[in-house]
Amino acid sequence: MSSDNQAESAIQEGALAGLKVLDLSRVLAGPWCGQLLGDLGAEVIKIESPSGGDDTRAWGPPFLEGESAYFLGCNRNKQGVAIDFSGPEGKDLLAKLIPQFDVLIENFKSGTLDKWGFNAAWFEKHAPTLVRCSITGYGSAGTQSGLPGYDFILQAESGLMSIAGPSNGEPTKYGVAIVDLATGMMAANAIQAALLARYRTGKGQAVEVSLFDTSIALLANVGNSHLATGKDSGRYGNGHPTIAPYTTYHCHDGMVALAVGNDKQFAKLSQLLGHSEWIDDDRLKTNSARVENRGLIDGLLTEKLKNYSSDELIDLCRANGIPIGRVNTVKQALTLEQTIAKNMVLEMKHSKAGIFRSLASPLTMHGTVNTKKNAPPMLGEHTDSVLRQYLGLSDSDLSDLKNKKVIH
Repeated sequence: MSSDNQAESAIQEGALAGLKVLDLSRVLAGPWCGQLLGDLGAEVIKIESPSGGDDTRAWGPPFLEGESAYFLGCNRNKQGVAIDFSGPEGKDLLAKLIPQFDVLIENFKSGTLDKWGFNAAWFEKHAPTLVRCSITGYGSAGTQSGLPGYDFILQAESGLMSIAGPSNGEPTKYGVAIVDLATGMMAANAIQAALLARYRTGKGQAVEVSLFDTSIALLANVGNSHLATGKDSGRYGNGHPTIAPYTTYHCHDGMVALAVGNDKQFAKLSQLLGHSEWIDDDRLKTNSARVENRGLIDGLLTEKLKNYSSDELIDLCRANGIPIGRVNTVKQALTLEQTIAKNMVLEMKHSKAGIFRSLASPLTMHGTVNTKKNAPPMLGEHTDSVLRQYLGLSDSDLSDLKNKKVIH
């Protein structure tokens, strides 16, 4: 094949085509990481327990023909294998599989792989080029290192809940498992960094990502504000701790989010609303002053904006460079023209659930394409084909393992 043809062929594949990933994880953070890599073209083999599989297979309703919508949303572009690791034969299969892969993802309780005999020395001897990613609740250090991790608990412990919710109400969790999702993204990023390092060194390495560390990192500017001042943060409802006006307001037919990011935008908004006097008001003319007097500016805008329709206000602000958007429901967001234009809803065909829709990857590659749109696997759907491909097992071997309930 000519170099031009090879280049064209590569463009028709995902950016991570040729990368082999063994995904032993379950629930959300690990599967999300595996799905991100699969979306980018990696070959991802998901291994589950034959007795029920990934916990999220049972998380519902809703179910589509018995398949959990939750599971379907975080396990596409994977082949499914079911192996029981509780006995020696299952562990032996794992030992033979691991060296065939570039990446291993697992989110077992800390120390589980060591107990099974897969310690650092084993990996160094049998899979020295493997990038092995461990996703845990609290990492390998500290008094809580042995505890399992749950997104909700980490939102509470990290302080994330303390900065969410009404200013006069109680701490509130985010509407999705934001710590799990961010941890999965961090893991995918760390894995790809380790693969780049392997390109230079020829060696793999262990990558550790924890829900706790991620949740602390997600405090971002709020955490850094505390470190700079020593002051604890409060809750601002839909507002922003260091910018004003930057919150939601009611028009007469719905709610909008208005984000005035600087003094120039505030001056323009003041003029558009017919209140040029706000520009020279010492309580309002700078962002610092508005933050100190957020109650005043929020009250003024609340009274003024209720006279507008949301469409009228959005058109007015956007025409003048002031950030604004309608507060949509999930249903409204998924039917927006922009959502459709960006192909953010996929249609896939599942062997049991039939044609179903799912959220797409947000990654758009302009040098390679995300061509893979394979539905999440049934439990053990590809056990036979994967074990034939990677371990060369015969029909007789597979039948024997099934009879012993080692595989499904």
